[in-house]
Amino acid sequence: MPTPKEEPPVTSAEFIKAYRVMLLARVLEEKLASLYRGGMIKGGVFLGRGQEALSVSVAQPLRKGDIFAPLIRDQAGRMAFGDTVLDTLRTYLGSQLGPMKGRDGNIHRGRPREGYYAMISHLGAMVPAVAGALLARRLKGETGIVGATCLGDGATSTGAFHEGLNAAAVEKLPLVLVVANNQYAYSTPNSRQFVCRDLIDKAIGYGVAAHKVDATDLEQCLLTLRKAVRAAREGGGPQFVVGDLLRLVGHGEHDDAHYVDPALKSAPIGRDCLLLAEEQIIAKAWATRTETAAWRQEAEGEVNSTVDKVRREPGPNPEDDDWMAYSKSEFAEHYAGA
Repeated sequence: MPTPKEEPPVTSAEFIKAYRVMLLARVLEEKLASLYRGGMIKGGVFLGRGQEALSVSVAQPLRKGDIFAPLIRDQAGRMAFGDTVLDTLRTYLGSQLGPMKGRDGNIHRGRPREGYYAMISHLGAMVPAVAGALLARRLKGETGIVGATCLGDGATSTGAFHEGLNAAAVEKLPLVLVVANNQYAYSTPNSRQFVCRDLIDKAIGYGVAAHKVDATDLEQCLLTLRKAVRAAREGGGPQFVVGDLLRLVGHGEHDDAHYVDPALKSAPIGRDCLLLAEEQIIAKAWATRTETAAWRQEAEGEVNSTVDKVRREPGPNPEDDDWMAYSKSEFAEHYAGA
């Protein structure tokens, strides 16, 4: 097992880079919520409000060649890994020019060839998917690769979570598994999900390294995830990270979250990670409040102009779509003649 190394402190550039991605993701999701309420988005809208610090910190230390399998509240992580406002809006608004060509649900987008995996399900399904991909990379002789995926506290009760993490532990795969412990699996509180003292205790049973972080604190998230990714890359096997936070919105835009305990909202766990990060930037004199306001204005301008562009783009037309689900045309020709 590699000797633990002391993590260097988070730099102002690292922090501000993450904050601005969080801010862009928040502004974009605010617009998505507005479009959904206006009837312009088909399907559900699931926001990551309150989870942006953890999400961006998962993806920021990853590099080209790594694997990232985000979930429904990982807009910040998606953008840190290279997703764009344009591709996001094209998917949500059903543009034929988007990565899914307007065919699939808005949360299932990705670019698998670039290591950006499209979500199958948020109920632990991506754990065995990423573990299998990492094993395949190993069999091909590829080294120095990390695979990261996220899930909620409720998904730690599923069979896919157990099977995927157990396989990763046995094979000592470089998997970083991040649990956003947002206190509720939809409307089911933690007290009705598990009886262990803390979710981090689940790592003991699998024999994997465990990390715990206050996921409302961007600086701590950046440090913890950077450490976990490095440990996985250097041969430390799977890294199990639990981030404690509160989902600041309902399960989806269709849900008013009336079941959330008011005491949690007023507790430290209910802090808004984006606002807290902004206050840290101001307190450390890394930027002025005028500058942070300008960053928000810049993000709003990008989102609004992109919405205007995408709304003018064509949607899918079943009459002229080739509906080819195969990656190579010769596959389609073969099966067409079968």
